[in-house]
Amino acid sequence: MSLAHFHLTGPRAAGALLFFVLLASAVPADGQETAADTPRSHPASFPHLLVVDLRDVLGAPLSWRSPQWERFSLAVAGVGAVALADRWVRDAEARDHNRLVGQVTHHFESLGSGAAFGILGTFYVVGLVGHDEKSRNVGEDGVIASVIAGGIITPVLKYAVGRERPRDTAKAFDFKPFGGSSSFPSGHATEAFAVASVIASDYDSGGVKGAAYGSAVLVAFARVHHQAHFASDVTAGALIGSSVGRAVVHRNRDERARYALAPIAGPHGEPGMAVVFGF
Repeated sequence: MSLAHFHLTGPRAAGALLFFVLLASAVPADGQETAADTPRSHPASFPHLLVVDLRDVLGAPLSWRSPQWERFSLAVAGVGAVALADRWVRDAEARDHNRLVGQVTHHFESLGSGAAFGILGTFYVVGLVGHDEKSRNVGEDGVIASVIAGGIITPVLKYAVGRERPRDTAKAFDFKPFGGSSSFPSGHATEAFAVASVIASDYDSGGVKGAAYGSAVLVAFARVHHQAHFASDVTAGALIGSSVGRAVVHRNRDERARYALAPIAGPHGEPGMAVVFGF
C-alpha cells in the first residue's frame, strides 16, 4: 500500500412515484455514515471505469469456465422455453383492451428509454450535492451498464437475429438475420433491467429493490402489451440488462477499492485529504 497526498483546503403519476422513492433512498438518514466519515471512492474517474468495464464485461466470456457456461446455457434454455408461449401471449395481449392496463403500461414504458437516464442523472446529482458516494456510484454505474447492455450488446443481437416485431407479422418465429428487423431482444427491457439491477445491487432496502425491479417488469410487460415485442424478446432483454448491471457494479466496487480518499491533518493541523492507492 502506498500513499499519495493531495492537500485540499477547505412519466407521470406512476413514474413520478418511483422517482421519489428512489430519490428518498439516495439521501442518508440521520445518524447514517456519509462520505465525510469514511474513505471515499471519488478518484476512480468515470472514463477510467468505463474503459475497464468495456474491457472486462465484454471480454468476460473469453475467460468463462464450466459454471459460467452452464448458467449461460440455462439462460438460453429459459428464453427458449418462454418462446414456446410467444404466439399465445401475443394474441392474448392483442385482445386485451383494459383501460387501466393501457394507462399503467403507457406511464411506465418510458422507464426503458429516456426516463431511465433521468433517474440515473438524479442519483448522480444527489450524490454530488449530498456527498453521498453510493448515490453517485449508482448514477455512474447505471450509465456504464446502459452503454454496454443497451448500446452495444442488444443492438448487435437485434441486427444479427433480425426478428420481426409481433405487430408486423402473423408468425411467432419470423427471422430475417441482418435484414433490419429488431424485435429480439428488447432494448427497453434491457435498459430497464440494467438500471434496476444497479440500483438493487447498491441498496439493501427491500422497498427499493421491489420498486426498481417491479418497474422494470412493468416496462417489459408494456412492450409485450403494445405488440412491440414477444415475451421471449423482453425475457432476453431482462437477462442481458440484469447480468451486465450486476457485473458492472461488482467490477466497479473492486476498481474503486483500489483508490480511496481519506481525511488527514496537515503539518500544522489544517485539514486535507489523502488519496490511497491499493496494489
